[in-house]
Parts: sequence; structure tokens; C-alpha cells
Amino acid sequence: MIVKRRRNKILHWFFQPFVGAKRGEHQADMTLLIVVACLIFFGLIFLSSASSNLAFYKFGDTYKLLKQQIVHGLLPGLVLFYFALRLDYHIYKRFIYFFLALSFLLLILVFLTNFGAGFGTANSWIVIGGLAFQPSELVKLLLIVFLAIWFDKIGEQIRNKKTVIFFLVILALISLLLIKQPDLGTLVIIILVALAMFYVAGARLLHLGSILLAAFLAFIALVITAPYRMNRVRTWFNPNLDPQGIGWQIQQSLIAIGSGGWFGTGLGSSKQKSYLPQPANDSIFAVIAEEIGFVFSLLFLFLFFALLKKGFQIAKNADDNFGKLLAIGISVWLGLQVFINIAGMIQLAPLTGVPLPFVSLGGTNLVVSLISVGILANISRHANT
Repeated sequence: MIVKRRRNKILHWFFQPFVGAKRGEHQADMTLLIVVACLIFFGLIFLSSASSNLAFYKFGDTYKLLKQQIVHGLLPGLVLFYFALRLDYHIYKRFIYFFLALSFLLLILVFLTNFGAGFGTANSWIVIGGLAFQPSELVKLLLIVFLAIWFDKIGEQIRNKKTVIFFLVILALISLLLIKQPDLGTLVIIILVALAMFYVAGARLLHLGSILLAAFLAFIALVITAPYRMNRVRTWFNPNLDPQGIGWQIQQSLIAIGSGGWFGTGLGSSKQKSYLPQPANDSIFAVIAEEIGFVFSLLFLFLFFALLKKGFQIAKNADDNFGKLLAIGISVWLGLQVFINIAGMIQLAPLTGVPLPFVSLGGTNLVVSLISVGILANISRHANT
């Protein structure tokens, strides 16, 4: 009898965030959790198909990369998601400068030979004890938390010049470290998310416009001074430019998406995944569109739209300004990442190598995305309605 009572107490404690039994707390937003569960479920199915040829060629195991995603991404991500769901988000305020310091530390470690590791032309990984992770993915979330705490703390002072200067210094230092890797895709996302939070926090439009203009000019300079970035822009305007070289990825992507037609060629039957660079990573949407077609791709994208809408609803109903800014930052970040990834595949934007959240191969991205959803769900538990 005693054992049964203890088991019931443990089960009640475990499921408490989903039923909202504590005073002052609600049930976690179930629509948010269902949408994310669907994204993960379909994401694993699509990843299994997109990575099968590559996994068999490299490892002799069709499901090797899928297993890797589950072991290194999904399982630790779910544990940390639950931790973020249980931990009252207000406690983050105690560690405001820890989040900022950790962001800089992680971006610096990639350049140290004892920790850093390269992938292609980028030096964007940290390897510790045989485990590799991409710190820039975590830095996105860390910086969002820091900015939410800081903007909430300074209040109306956000309109002061000193605040703007400090904000610019932070962005400049982060930018220099990301450019050095180089990781322009992540940099664009961080800058845009930071500016969105800056605006919502009450910044002057003059300050916001000036920073946007400076960021745009800096972006143009970065593109012009790096031949490989310039080539991406050139192929964006003209995919037929050097189709066997710099235009290969966008050409194969457009062929894959076009081949899908209205209802697709069927799961597992993509032909272009054998030709697309990184079919399980940043090119995965092209494989998805080929296999499930235009109609079902739109339905799948509706899940991302529902996630974004729910994130903004949680921000609107947040218990305080800190929760509002935090939810806005996370929602804009996930929305931008989805847009930039898919826009690159359908020639609406230059290719950047940004992963598709909950879908692309990459344990770090999946773990951090799940943590962010846990924080959103936690904010919803303290909502005003």
C-alpha cells in the first residue's frame, strides 16, 4: 500500500506540469506540445528517408544517421525539455551575466585546438570526450535569455544612447566571433532576433533603423569580400550559373521540389537525395517536397506556422515583460530559421546552411530547439489566462 502511494506521488509529480496542480500555475499549453510532437514525429520519418542513401554509403547501415539523431539529439533533448518545463523561468534572472559570458566562452572555444573542430570550411564545433556539438546553436538561446533579462531590467533606459552603445558592443563581439568561424547564417539570425527583441522592448525607431542600416551595409561588405559568399548570391539570382559547380545545390534542390508535383513521389523514393549536397541537413526540405509533394508539404509547413502562432500567443499572455520578451525571442528565432532554410531551397533567398528545426540532422540543433520549447511551455504555465 505504501509502495503504491509512493508510486502515485511520483507519477503525480512527473505529470504535474501537464495538469497544472500547483497554485499560480496552469497546465502547460497542450497545443504547443502536440504541434512540437508532430514536428518531431514527422521530422524523424523524413530524416530516415533523406539520410538512408548517405548512411548506407558511409556506414553500411541505412538507419545509422536516424539512430544518431535519436541518441544524440532526441533523448537528451527530451530530458532537457522536461527540465526547462519544470524550472520556473523567472530563476534565469539570477544568472543574467552568466548567459552572456557562456555565449562568448563557447564561441571562443571553437578556435582552441584542444576543443575546436572544423567541418568543411567552417570551424564551428567543440569536441569534448568524443562528443561534438555546435556552440553557435546554443548561443542563439543563451543570447535570447540574456537580452530578455537585460531589456526587462533596464526598462525605459533602453531608449538611452548608453544602452544602445552597450547593445551594439555585444552584437559586434558576437558578430566578430561568428564571422571568424565563419557562420554567416547564424549571425543573420542572431542579429535579426536581437533587433526584434530590441524593438518589442521599446527601443527608439531611429536607433533601430540606424542599426538595421549598419547591419545591412556590413552584410554587403561581408558578401563582397568573400568569393564563396558572393557565389551564393550570384547563383541565387541565376541558378543556371555554373550548374556543375557553384549552382549545383540550388539546381538539384529546384529539380527535387519540381519533381514532387502535387502529391509527391512517395516516401523513400526521392531520386535527388543521391545528388543533393547535405540531403539530411540544410537540403532536407527539398527531399521532403519531392517525396510528399506540394499539398502535403504545405500541410507540414502549417505545423511550423502553428508553432509560431502559439509562441506569439504565449508571449501575449505572459505573466510579465520578461516572459513576453523571452517568448518573442524564441518564436522569432524558430520562425526565422524555418524561413531562411526553406527560402534557400526554393530560391527566395541565398543558401546559408541553416538547419530546419526538429527535422534536419544535428543533435545540437534538436536539443536546443527542445529546450526552447520547454521554456515556452513553462512561460505558458504562468500565463495570465
